[in-house]
Amino acid sequence: MSATMLAAYVPAPGPVETIRVGELPVPPLGADEVLVTVETVAVNPVDTLVRSGAYATAVPRPFILGRDLAGTVLEPGGAVTTFRPGDRVWCNSMGHDGRQGSFSQYVSVPATRLYHLPAHVDPRLAVAVAHPAATAYLAWFVHARLRPGETVLVGGGAGNLGIAATQLAVRAGARVLVTARTEDHDRCRAAGADAVLDYRDPDLATAVLAHAPDGVDVVWDTSGRQDVGVSAAVVAAGGRIVITSAPERTVVPLRRLYTRDVAVLGLVISRARAGDLAAAAAVINQMLTENRLSARIVAELPLQAAAHAHRQLESGDLSGRLLLHPWDRDGEAVWTGQAS
Repeated sequence: MSATMLAAYVPAPGPVETIRVGELPVPPLGADEVLVTVETVAVNPVDTLVRSGAYATAVPRPFILGRDLAGTVLEPGGAVTTFRPGDRVWCNSMGHDGRQGSFSQYVSVPATRLYHLPAHVDPRLAVAVAHPAATAYLAWFVHARLRPGETVLVGGGAGNLGIAATQLAVRAGARVLVTARTEDHDRCRAAGADAVLDYRDPDLATAVLAHAPDGVDVVWDTSGRQDVGVSAAVVAAGGRIVITSAPERTVVPLRRLYTRDVAVLGLVISRARAGDLAAAAAVINQMLTENRLSARIVAELPLQAAAHAHRQLESGDLSGRLLLHPWDRDGEAVWTGQAS
């Protein structure tokens, strides 16, 4: 193996124009780490926030981009007993809190943040669902304590996170109401939603309450665009509102919330404990094996397209998952765009 590898990185947090794709040293292998040959990575909105400095977290310099990966174990560290060379694996928590990212040919992953990929599961699907499905697990089960038989409302139900949220809630025995654009309603129903409503309905709260007269136990607007007033109007007494995205400034009807014992729960996956992420990974692996997770992969590009991928995410035009491949893949289109 060469002492260097191809990686997509920035010299320091900054705009998309600072992204470079070139040779960096292969990372050292710690005793509690696993050196992974990366097959494919997914591009996440949080990747752009860390790269730009909008999400404050410790990053080395230069900083390799990326959060998620799927690949194969090349070498486990001396203290690692749970992985062997050749094991198929995935991870969804690199690229923040001092850890280098995943957009490279090799990554040294802490063993506690690496998970076996079940046999016969497509690594592209695994890496595509790794981030949204883990976020959904944390939201429903770690923070909102979702119980079977409860009714939930998922805003932005056709997005990457909305689909994962629906699929995990359905598996948990919840009744799922979803808001989405009319053209995406069939996609939401295919994910298991009991009812799909038009998010542009000027009287959305009334439409929701027609399906849940006693209110919704858990409201989660995965898009961050739904009026908080709608969430407050439809949440049941003693219910929970989950926040994973929101404008910098918004009006919150606090009196309607605190007088009805409603809890507002904020979370970001970046703050998740390794144990909670491992618990999420166990559920994700089971659902992958059962073919109960899906993702819309809109493009697969070489690593040299990292800057292009970040521009697409920041433009808001991406309607599914975008994957990058650090190695040449025979039979696929060759990238002819500009990497930076």
